[in-house]
Amino acid sequence: MASRPITPFTLEAFDGAAIAAYRSLPFGPAKGIVQIAHGMAEHFGRYAPLTQQLTAAGFAVYGADHRGHGASAGVHGMGDFGSGGFQSLVDDMAALTGVAKAQTPGRPLALLGHSMGSFAAQLYLLDHSAELAALVLCGTAALDKLLEAMLAGGGAPTLGSLNAAFEPARTPFDWLSRDAAQVDAYLADPLCGIDIAPASTASLFTLGAGARIDPRLADVRPDLPILVLSGERDPVVGPDQAFARALIDGWRAAGLNRIDHRIYPDARHELFNETCRAEVEADLIAWLDEALAVSRQI
Repeated sequence: MASRPITPFTLEAFDGAAIAAYRSLPFGPAKGIVQIAHGMAEHFGRYAPLTQQLTAAGFAVYGADHRGHGASAGVHGMGDFGSGGFQSLVDDMAALTGVAKAQTPGRPLALLGHSMGSFAAQLYLLDHSAELAALVLCGTAALDKLLEAMLAGGGAPTLGSLNAAFEPARTPFDWLSRDAAQVDAYLADPLCGIDIAPASTASLFTLGAGARIDPRLADVRPDLPILVLSGERDPVVGPDQAFARALIDGWRAAGLNRIDHRIYPDARHELFNETCRAEVEADLIAWLDEALAVSRQI
């Protein structure tokens, strides 16, 4: 199934800020909506290949450049979430959901968050789970466990510290992918690898640290389909998936009983830019077809 181009539009945020947003629609009725939340120090444009695969499979795709990122950097400045901190990103995601559902009425929505976007998705789940037919997290972790590990190195948490397991490394971002061309593309992109304001980083860790044990998880329907995608050698998910498993264990203890955890051998952090990305995309689409089909039948 062919897809249409990715079209930019302006999302009016809860505080009136103009957020750069994007949509891509399939030809014919959409089977469902996939809303993408990108990671730290990157932008939605890096998800164009995944978006094309999803629209070709019949899904409508929506996403945005988070505050402090990409074309939304003008709101507060590059790398700055603003005075509202990380919560502002979550609120922007909820606003985008409203637009996506209004423009694609009656279709179930899956939220897909990668890395920082997955941490925002964990918080989104606490207050907006009723909007979701499915949740997908890639490169995710229990944020408190990740912070503990990063601070154990003796300094402030930085993206650079995640490269330690790959030293001696070709670049400071070898931890992202085994695909050297993808790493080089990241390095060459002026909108990637940006510095995040210390206050913004602090707000991310402060707000997200308790997401896996938050009492609001009791209000999430137990059978919400959740897919966790992990690279075996992703430093964000921890040794032997420890940080990802801590998140999953917390959710299961809260009663969420439909969690699928898939681990890709030898893969690193950016599964959608990894050497196994075709397999990851195929697995994702097959999982979404099944998860969202149930919602369409209700």
